[in-house]
Amino acid sequence: MFIRKVGIDLGTTNILVYVPGKGIIINEPSVVVLDATTNKIMAIGKEAKEMLGRTPDSLLALHPLRDGAIANYRVTETMLKYFLNKVGGRVRLIKPDIMIAVPAGVTSTERRAVVDASLAAGAKNAYLIKEPVAAALGAGIAIGSSTGNMIIDIGGGTSEVAVIALGDIVASTSVRVAGLKIDTAIANYIRKKYNLIIGDQTAENVKIQIGAASPIKKELTLEVSGSNAVTGLPESVIVSTNDVIHAVRDVLQDIISAVKDVLQKTPPELASDVMDKGIVMTGGGSQLRNLDQLMTKVTGVPCQTAEDPQLAVAKGTGIAVEHLVEFKRSVLWSK
Repeated sequence: MFIRKVGIDLGTTNILVYVPGKGIIINEPSVVVLDATTNKIMAIGKEAKEMLGRTPDSLLALHPLRDGAIANYRVTETMLKYFLNKVGGRVRLIKPDIMIAVPAGVTSTERRAVVDASLAAGAKNAYLIKEPVAAALGAGIAIGSSTGNMIIDIGGGTSEVAVIALGDIVASTSVRVAGLKIDTAIANYIRKKYNLIIGDQTAENVKIQIGAASPIKKELTLEVSGSNAVTGLPESVIVSTNDVIHAVRDVLQDIISAVKDVLQKTPPELASDVMDKGIVMTGGGSQLRNLDQLMTKVTGVPCQTAEDPQLAVAKGTGIAVEHLVEFKRSVLWSK
C-alpha cells in the first residue's frame, strides 16, 4: 500500500492517523507498556491501555506525551514507527510526508523534538500545524477567510482556545487543563464523598456515561466499583450526574477563564465576527453534556460542538498535508 501523505493527531491520550482519501484509519490510545527490567516495550496502543492498572511492578504504563509535548523521546519515536507500520506496512517503498498537530504554545525545542521523532520513525518530510488551526480546518471552518473564527479544542492534556483569520492565529491561549484533569477531578470527588478509590479508566467511564457540565433534564446514575479508602476492600457506590457536575466545576472554570481571556484579546472587528458566527468546540473533552450550553451562558457568545469533534484535529492535519501549497501559511515548521 503506497501512502504518500499522512496526518497525525499526536495527543496526550490518543493518537489518530488520517490518510487523504481514506479518512481516519487509526484511533488508538497513546499508551506504551515498558518492561522496567529489560527496558523493552511490551505493548502499544489499545493493547497497552487494556493493561493499565493491571500490570505487575516490573511493567510500567507510560503516556509518552504530556500536555501535548514529548515527555519520552525514545518511546514516542517507537510509538510513531509502530503506527506508521500499521498504516503502510513494515516495508515501505515510499516514505510518507507527515503533518502533525502540536499545541500552539509549545516551545521551539518541543517542536523540533516532534519533527525529529517523526523523521526517525520513517517520515520523508515532517510538518507541524498548530492544533487550533488543524481543529478549525477539520471542523469545516474556512480558515483562510479574513473574518474571525473562534475555536475551543479540549483534548486530553491541553485545551487550546484561538481566534483564527487568514489562515493563522490572531489571539490564543493554551491551558494544561483538559480531559485527563476532568477524569482526575471525578476520581478525587468520588474518593472524598464516597470514600471510594477508583482508577483512571473508571473515572473516564463515569465522565462518558453520566457526566455533564450543568444540570440535565433527566439525571443519570451509574454503579461504580473500586476500593474502600479505609478498609481496602472492594466496594460499589451509585454516582450521579450531579456528582460529576460538582466534581468538574473548578476544572471547567479554568477553561472558561481561558476562553474569556482570548475574547478580551481579540481585535474588535474580529470579535464582531465571532459574535455573529459563534464559537466552535472540538476535541474529545467537548463532548461533555451541556458544555456548549455552559459556554454560551458564561461568554454570551453562541457555542456549538463540531460534528465528530474528537476527529477534527486529525482531519485537519490530513487536509493540510494533502493541500500543502494552499495551507502553507498555516504550517508552523517543516523539515
